[in-house]
Amino acid sequence: MTEVRRIFDLLDYIQEKYPTNDDAFAFKKDGEWKKFSTKEFVSLCNDLSLGLLNLALNKGDKVATIANNRPEWNIVDHALLQAGLIHVPIYPTISIDDYRYILKHSEAKMVFVSDKLLLDKLRPILEEADNIDTIYTFNDIDGENNWMEIVELGRKNKDIFAQELKKIKDSISEEELASIIYTSGTTGVQKGVMLSHRNLVSNFIATSDLQPMDSSCKALSFLPLCHVYERMMNYQFQYLGISIYYAENMGKIVDNLKEIKPDGFNTVPRLLERFYDKIIEKGNDLSGYKKAMFFWAVKLGLKYQEGATNGGFYRFKLSIARKLVFKKWKEAMGGNIRIIVTGGSAVQKRLQRIFWAAEIPIVEGYGLTEASPVIAVSHFKYPNHRFGTVGPVLKGVELKFAQDGEIICKGPNVMMGYFKNPEATKEVIDQDGWLHTGDIGVLVDNKFVKITDRKKEIFKISSGKYVAPQPIENKLKESFFIEQAMVIGENEKFASALISPNFSALHDWCSSYKLHFKDNSEIIQRQEVIARFQKEIAICNKTLGQTEQIKRFRLVPDVWSPETGDLSPSLKLKRKVIFSKYEDIIREIYNYAEGETTKVVQKTE
Repeated sequence: MTEVRRIFDLLDYIQEKYPTNDDAFAFKKDGEWKKFSTKEFVSLCNDLSLGLLNLALNKGDKVATIANNRPEWNIVDHALLQAGLIHVPIYPTISIDDYRYILKHSEAKMVFVSDKLLLDKLRPILEEADNIDTIYTFNDIDGENNWMEIVELGRKNKDIFAQELKKIKDSISEEELASIIYTSGTTGVQKGVMLSHRNLVSNFIATSDLQPMDSSCKALSFLPLCHVYERMMNYQFQYLGISIYYAENMGKIVDNLKEIKPDGFNTVPRLLERFYDKIIEKGNDLSGYKKAMFFWAVKLGLKYQEGATNGGFYRFKLSIARKLVFKKWKEAMGGNIRIIVTGGSAVQKRLQRIFWAAEIPIVEGYGLTEASPVIAVSHFKYPNHRFGTVGPVLKGVELKFAQDGEIICKGPNVMMGYFKNPEATKEVIDQDGWLHTGDIGVLVDNKFVKITDRKKEIFKISSGKYVAPQPIENKLKESFFIEQAMVIGENEKFASALISPNFSALHDWCSSYKLHFKDNSEIIQRQEVIARFQKEIAICNKTLGQTEQIKRFRLVPDVWSPETGDLSPSLKLKRKVIFSKYEDIIREIYNYAEGETTKVVQKTE
């Protein structure tokens, strides 16, 4: 059996171990699921590699992909890597300025683009970039180069370039650069994280030991493949022979879950929160006995303990709740879910409890792009998971805490450095090879890693007391009415919050009380609405210390999203952008005089 040391070794590995898999990859086209067998997938990867050699690309050249999740992304990925080329995956939803910067900084010579809409958006940038020689598309677009042209070129000249491809593959070390992944840029200019084959291979092999799914299972994939989290997990799925089905789009996830009935998927906490909110909305629409039974089950589920340690009588009641209520939750996800993996930010403990109670296990992981990405992850089986933590440290990774509580780690997963930025590399990787994550945490019971906040986001109020915003923001988002929240107060007398409401829930609430409004700007000004949110703030404040409590808040009329620029592609708050966008509101909260620069905004400059 082929040993997987470099990413593209997966091609020989899956061909030997899972040769009869008829749906190694699948995506929906014209209303039908189009499937790629292991044989078809490997053949396309190899032919594309040969075609790329026909195009006179040299080992070490950079090639960018800007596309949605689809099998072609993986085919290009493997084809590039075994041809000695460096893959630069780019989000299809970032700003024009970000595209311009990344394409120039990465020195990409070729770009693969998914569709016409994206190509039209990018064309002015692609044409002005001197380093880009050619553009290929995945979809058939009149007048454009299609990726299958390279595949056909490879097939036609297989005899000429087969030996050269083998020579290149044999020359590639596991320590060599495989990919440059540009970080989301929540605080400034994006940095290109250089990851070697060993970085990513070590991570997907170590995490595969904890995966309850096997080669009989299917996974639904919808998080962006250009993000290291979903990319690494896709490698893990390939390694384990798990069939990968790509969701049509974010709006079709629920439909696709019911269609393909997957055994698992990866997600981020915000999507779980939305799924839970939708379930509760349906519960509120019930009446009489059914409604009472629904919320009895919810209340019971929120008391669930790890390892079902609640006791015999609780387990008896839970068995009833599972049969009468939670069974329908599972069916809404297809009915076969064995595991949901979440990462990117902290998941609320209440969600972990209730989904585990519903026999929909959620395991939380922690990491960052610079660590390929996993540093710690909860295990599927008790006693190696603990609600409110991100689980034990991943096998092969060393972890310790700096004096200020910052998590630092070392291992085969730690990046090679930032592309063309040795100064920034030295800031995060010390001379002994320890990666400084910027996250603050503790070790619970000498075993479980618990993240308490981001080092750069913790701030002091004017009394000198520290406030960690992330845990407060997560508590606020437990409210059915709050979609996003950002806690502020650097150098001020007290902490405050900017709140982007869950406008869907808020509209329904207003309708039930016959409160009329023209638009979101008007609805957030109504005193009844402000009073309702004040109740939500009061509930949150009861769980916080005096220093952390939200003394003032303001509702904003905007929905924060990656498209608006308020969130990163991985759904993290872009604090600097939000500070600047709502500077006038911040001035009003803290009673700044006209012309006086706020302390809060000064921090972001």
